[in-house]
Amino acid sequence: MRSTGGRKHERVRGRVTGARRWGPHARRRNGLTMPVPLYQAKAEFFRTLGHPLRIRVLELLQDGPLPVRDLLAAVDAEASSLSQQLAVLRRAGIVTATREGATVVYALSTPDVTDLLISARRILTEVLAGQGELLAELRAEARG
Repeated sequence: MRSTGGRKHERVRGRVTGARRWGPHARRRNGLTMPVPLYQAKAEFFRTLGHPLRIRVLELLQDGPLPVRDLLAAVDAEASSLSQQLAVLRRAGIVTATREGATVVYALSTPDVTDLLISARRILTEVLAGQGELLAELRAEARG
């Protein structure tokens, strides 16, 4: 058992139960499913993206669908770890999985994911450029 904010939660297969309904669109309160505010759904979406392996998988899938074996060859991770992260992305609806014989092929669920990754790169580039300028100013100040 684990206590969070005065509530008791039970660990079941690595998950904490009782605190919230898993998924961005609904939560349970007094046995009823309640809608989640948009800002909360967005936060859950960004939490889903908040793992380096998941981001790497999404980057790889930008060029088109890939079988698991190709994803595994392209990432530095154990098969079980990759499988776990793919399951998180699949449950969130960010990727889709189709079976082709014995092979499972993953794809982005929407091209908007690519747009999001491009926007993230652009934002990071601007932030890092600003930090580089600040660093140059600090170095110049230290010399002068």
